[in-house]
Formats: sequence, structure tokens, C-alpha cells
Amino acid sequence: MPIPIVNSIASWFLKKRFHQIELFLKYPNEVQNELLLSLVDIAKDTEIGKKYDFASVKNYRTFSERVPIKNYDDWQDAIERSRRGETNIFWPSPIKWFAKSSGTTRAKSKFIPVSSESLEDCHYAAGKDLLCMYLNNNEDSQLFTGKSLRLGGSKELYKENGTVFGDLSAILIDNMPFWAEFSSTPSNKVSLMSDWEHKMQAIVDETIQENVTSLAGVPSWMLVLLNNVLESTGKQSLHDIWPNLEVYFHGGVSFAPYKDQYKKILPKTDFKYYEIYNASEGFFAIQDQNDSNELLLMLDYGIFYEFIPMDVYATSKERAIPLSDVKLHQNYAVIITTNAGLWRYKIGDTVRFTSLNPYRIKVSGRTRHHINVFGEELIIENAEKALKKVCKRTKAEIVDFTAAPIFMNDKEKGAHEWLIEFKTPPKDIDYFNELFDNALKALNSDYEAKRYNNITLNKPKINIARQHLFYDWLKQNNKLGGQHKIPRLSNTRIFIDELLRLNIQT
Repeated sequence: MPIPIVNSIASWFLKKRFHQIELFLKYPNEVQNELLLSLVDIAKDTEIGKKYDFASVKNYRTFSERVPIKNYDDWQDAIERSRRGETNIFWPSPIKWFAKSSGTTRAKSKFIPVSSESLEDCHYAAGKDLLCMYLNNNEDSQLFTGKSLRLGGSKELYKENGTVFGDLSAILIDNMPFWAEFSSTPSNKVSLMSDWEHKMQAIVDETIQENVTSLAGVPSWMLVLLNNVLESTGKQSLHDIWPNLEVYFHGGVSFAPYKDQYKKILPKTDFKYYEIYNASEGFFAIQDQNDSNELLLMLDYGIFYEFIPMDVYATSKERAIPLSDVKLHQNYAVIITTNAGLWRYKIGDTVRFTSLNPYRIKVSGRTRHHINVFGEELIIENAEKALKKVCKRTKAEIVDFTAAPIFMNDKEKGAHEWLIEFKTPPKDIDYFNELFDNALKALNSDYEAKRYNNITLNKPKINIARQHLFYDWLKQNNKLGGQHKIPRLSNTRIFIDELLRLNIQT
């Protein structure tokens, strides 16, 4: 079949889904309520369903009063039983796959259940919807005349007790239909290679021969790959290698610190960027407009949403509210109930609503990845906005960063210590620091109050990281590639002290 016809058929098929999306846009709270009752009914005969008498749950209020909110540590024992092959614990259909991600206080790694329902009705459905949104907004797109360069996890799938675990991206690639592999590059064989550094060169070798029309992957790792592609080909622009490249679908980490670097290697003014919000636990939101930094919350993927206002999070006043009760521009911790058997589960992310009709969000950070040792409530969103502003002013470029508190010692006041790896360092680091401090004050009134006349906090301390420091740290900790991320902000010094020690080693 000629490629232009394939493009037309695929476009027509995906656009049909838009009418279903319009249903939850029009009736969001009704769709969510029906979804919750459906999940409860499906799981009423499971172990957890009997424990909380799901059979008699007829509304959200009863559900929220009966079922406690939990994090991974609370679920770990049940998940381990499921991994050993036990069934009907928290979801009626057998759980075959578990997405492995970074650990918690109790566990070195988390193993998130991925049911056949969540695989099809959430993760794969979201992939189709992403294309649907894009094609709906760009009618002249030629996306399917070429291939999508996907950058997935570097871990292989490991079989254990009849169940399978690995990176979510590896699970998705391993189970995707044949037609999806036909439209993607590199091959599944290369995509699932475990050695990140050998895999990187293999991807370069395969993809430079292809007609790539889109990119998909985590910004930090995709940038490493694309710079390797340019180095291998001797080109300055990716458009010289893939002239039909038109869009980059990205997620996993904030795009803000990387945007300027992408614009340098993708200089066409009509090149598109589309953001997604997904995790091992599910696919949550999709950018539904061109040139937007807001994400449409997807309400019919088998995920029921609740939110905890961050001003009461982890306090005696903590309580969750349904989607219908959220307000604009407040920070909320996200709680999910899913078609993989996670019930009122804290995913650890925070969001802000930018629109209530439809429900659009921005990811603002992590419940744990912030600094609040001195009451300053510094979140990732503040840090990234401030760094972006100061980099633009000083013509600096950042590869990666992390920050942690300097704790008070006797009469010495506290401070924040930053470790920043620059691609292009500022000419004057003291001036950079002054601008950065002022930018944080402008963005965060709690930080500004603690910095006023150095009452609680001294000015930030900035260390310049040697080249490839963060890459070396990830490699040393077996975290190259995939969804692995640098811990940006922390209330402890565990990460920064490790990195500082590595920074002085030659």
C-alpha cells in the first residue's frame, strides 16, 4: 500500500476517537463518577473488595470514607504476593507485568502492577489519543509518511515466578502490535538492549538511515541521543538528517531546562513540541493544543482521580477531594484509583489546574522532591523557572542540576546548596547566583521571607559540576537511560554529598 494512503487511513482512524474525547470534555465529573463505580464493581470479589465491602459502595463519599489513602510502602506486601503469582488480591484479572521504577524508603525498587486492562485502555489508548490530538490540530501533517524515533528504557524484561518486570517502556514495546513496530524506529531488538552505551550507538546507526517524522522520549536522554546523531553525521541541524521531521512528543521530566538546546538543533520555526504526562502507574494527561504548556487531563482511561491540597498534605488536616472540587492555581498531590488495582494511591506528583473547563493541568513537582527545611517550600517549578530566566539573561546553558539544604550549625544560618553542570557556563558565577537568588524570591514568597535580611537563609551556594558528572553518577548507580532522572531537590544531603564527592574525583 502506498505510504500517502497509509497516512490518510491512519489519520482518519485516529480522528474518529475525537468524538469520544468530546464526551468527557462535556461531562467530566459524570464520567469520573461512573468510572469509579465501575472499578469498584469489577473488583468487588477481590481480597481488597471484600475487605472494604465494595459490593455496597454506591457513591464517592462511601468509597472515600472506607478506603484509606496509601503509598507504595503500604502496598508493597500485596504487590509482592501478586508478583509471586497470587491472583485476585487487588484486581480480578491476573497481573502478568510489573513496571519497575525507582524505590522508596522500604524498597530499593518499586514494582507497579500493569494489568491487561491498563495496558490496552490506558497506556496504548493514550498513545493513540496523543496522535489524535496532534492530527486534529495539524491537518496537513505527514506524520505517517515516515517513522517515529522512540527512545525507551534500557532495561531488558526479566521473567520471575511467571510474571514479568522491567521498564514500563520495555513492557509497552514488547507488547505493542506489529503495525506499531512497522511505524517505529529503532527495531524492538535495539530498543530493548540493556547496555545503554552500546544501545545508543546502535540507535544512531539504525535511525540515520530512516525517514524519521517524529521523536518520542524523555528530554534529557533524547538530547544525548540527538547530539550523538549530529556528531556521527557531522551535521549541525537534525533537519539536515531528517528533512520531514515535524514533532517531538516528550514527557518524564520538565522540558523547560532543555528547550533552548532543542531549538538550536531543531531550528525550523514550524517544528512542534507536544508534552505528555505519564508514569509507571498510568497515562494521565496530554497536550491538546499547539504551542501550549497545559495538559488535558484524560478522564476515561480507567483512572479515577483525587487530589490533596498541598497546604494540608502530610498534616492532621490532610484530606482528598474529587475532581469536581478542585480550584485553579492551587498545588495538589495526585491520588489515583486504577484499572490495575491501585486503590487511592499516592503517586508522589503535584499538579496545578490552569483550566476547569476543560480540566487542564501543569505538573508542578513531586511531593518529596522539594526543599522545605526552613519553611521556604521551594518546589521544582520555582527552581526551573528561575534557572531558565537567569540562563537567558547570562547566556548560560544547563545540562543538569540538583540542590539540597545546608543545615543550620550553631549560630550559622541555613542555605541552599546547588550543584549545576553547565553546557555553556556563565562568565560570572557570582552574578549568576545573585540573579538566581532574586528570581527565586520573585517566584516564591516563602523563600523571599526566609531570605529577608538573611533572617533564616543565607544566599545560595552554587558549585559548578565537572563535565559529565551527572551522567557518571547515573552510570555508577546503574541508572542510565529510560525513565531515570536526576533528583532535583531534596530535603536531605544524601544525593548532593555523593555527587560532590564524585565531582572532585578525576
